[in-house]
Amino acid sequence: MSEKRPFNYLFDSVAFNESLKRNKAVVCAVSASYISTFAGYPLDSIKSRLQTTRQRVSIPRLALTVYQEEGVMGFYRGLWIPLITISFVRAASFTIYSRTKDYFRARHWLSRDRIFDVSAVGGISGALSGSLISFGSAPFELVKVRRQLEYSIAASKGIRLAKAPSTMDAVREIFRSSGLLGLYTGFRLHFIRDTMGTALYFFEYDGFRYIMGRDYNGEQGSTPAWLPIPEGLVPFLCGSLAGVTSWALIYPLDVVKTKVQQRALAGERQRTVFETFYRLIRGPDPNAPKPILTGLARLYQGLGVSALRSVTTHGLLWTIFDLTASYIDRLPGRTDSE
Repeated sequence: MSEKRPFNYLFDSVAFNESLKRNKAVVCAVSASYISTFAGYPLDSIKSRLQTTRQRVSIPRLALTVYQEEGVMGFYRGLWIPLITISFVRAASFTIYSRTKDYFRARHWLSRDRIFDVSAVGGISGALSGSLISFGSAPFELVKVRRQLEYSIAASKGIRLAKAPSTMDAVREIFRSSGLLGLYTGFRLHFIRDTMGTALYFFEYDGFRYIMGRDYNGEQGSTPAWLPIPEGLVPFLCGSLAGVTSWALIYPLDVVKTKVQQRALAGERQRTVFETFYRLIRGPDPNAPKPILTGLARLYQGLGVSALRSVTTHGLLWTIFDLTASYIDRLPGRTDSE
């Protein structure tokens, strides 16, 4: 009778821990992104509707309308697309961001321990990450927008939907009407938005973390005396600030992108970026007064709910990212077990 082998004979926990440490950026990004994406998706869905509605409507009224017409699932329409792609997008984004920063450190480029160098390296790493990731994320975001705006797109075609098509139906419809390149509708705007947005985001995040006690090498020191908050809230605060401010700066571009994609998906006459921008500022009535503040308000329609989404998703993202990273760092490795 053979002797039973212990479980750890079949499962090498030390090797598993070493694998987690080698792929720490990927593991942290994926786990943090799933939770933060699920928490913030209903707000993202409302944001897309606010950007494309023709009438001014309050967020509570729009949320009530969505609930009455589509139920709770209306807020999560298209959720599985970012949940499935999040493992690729976030993992690749954080890996490119982290490896680019390591590349700069190894060559002692912008290596002084001061806020300009720290922020600049973060911004360059973010720009490279955003530009490369946009090629893979653009088709998925287009399908997500299509799913979120199913009812408004159908209404523009004079169709009343009894039941929204599935995600695969949406993909087939885009492919049938525009072919493979149809999945890249609005790609130039998507590319510019992701490159600029990710650069600003990581530029600000690394700058905020430096101000709040983290040095050039990523070691977190004590928080400044003027900031009376627990150290554990620093990632949430920095992530929220970076998410809200960077998103506010590129928000008009996102509004134009969503509007361009909505018209293309509805089969309406395409407009140039500048024409779309002008009409958004002008409003639906060309004879109405056009004060500049009113035009800017239209460009920033939905920013409030988008800011709330950024606080939720990016605050949670970095909090969970740091907690997961700390947990992995504490795992015993080969040198600890020997």
